[in-house]
Order: sequence, then C-alpha cells, then structure tokens
Amino acid sequence: MSQEVTIEELKAYAGRELAPTDWFEIKQERIDQFADCTDDHQFIHLDEERMKDTPLGSTIAHGFLSLSLSAGHVPSDWPQVKNTVMNFNYGLDRVRFIQPLKVNSKARFLTRIISVTEKSPGRVLVKSERTLEVDGEDKPAMIAECLGMLVTE
Repeated sequence: MSQEVTIEELKAYAGRELAPTDWFEIKQERIDQFADCTDDHQFIHLDEERMKDTPLGSTIAHGFLSLSLSAGHVPSDWPQVKNTVMNFNYGLDRVRFIQPLKVNSKARFLTRIISVTEKSPGRVLVKSERTLEVDGEDKPAMIAECLGMLVTE
C-alpha cells in the first residue's frame, strides 16, 4: 500500500527496494500496436513465421516498448509525497537491454530508489533503478536508471 510522506521522509527511501509489480504478459497485439505508434515495423517484432526459424524462436518486444512499460507499472508501495501538484519523467541516466523480451513472456518490474535530491524548494528529483524481470529467465530484459521530477506546493 502506498504511503503518503513528506519530502524529508522521502529522502530516507534512498537505497530502498520496493515491492515487485504484478506480472504482466507481453502479447503480440501490444507489440504490433507499439510498432504502429513508432513506425518501427522491423520483422523481428512482427513476423511470427519468419522468427520461428531464428535462434530466438519467436518475435520480440521492442526495447523501447520494454522501457515505456515502466511508466505504467509502478510498485504498490511507491511513496506518495504530500502536496504533490504533478510529477513527470525527467529523463534517464542509463538504459541497458540485457536480453530480448519474447512474445508471450511474463514480466514484472523490480524497483530500487537510488537517490532523492531536492533541486529547489518544491522540486524533487527521484532517481530509481527499474529492472524488467522475465519469468523463468536468469537475466533481466532491461535495467534502466529513471529520473522523475516531483513538484509540490
């Protein structure tokens, strides 16, 4: 359950691992929709027949689809800062696509808050490490250091 905290209390979250998100499945329909949104129609993402005969054995999600899913899959215990007016993506410090995310895989995000920095009164930069874990795989599909800016009253 998400807890409402002050900015000072949020700073104590640095280094903390949060709860894993729920598992979700990577369906071909989602991959197709992402291809249409980004105009990236490379066969490795879309041609199921052609990919059956490759070392991967199936289509794979776009790396940037994996990254973008982190926005909507947030840990249930992500702290909510009191008096927040808005929060937004501020950027990324590092992204690595470790291994392909195959169609019909089940995945979830693991989150660790790296740092909480008050940039100016009412503006707080939160850096978190988001790891896309794949069910049954030893290595994650992706690890990203994400930056989020909180704006408070």
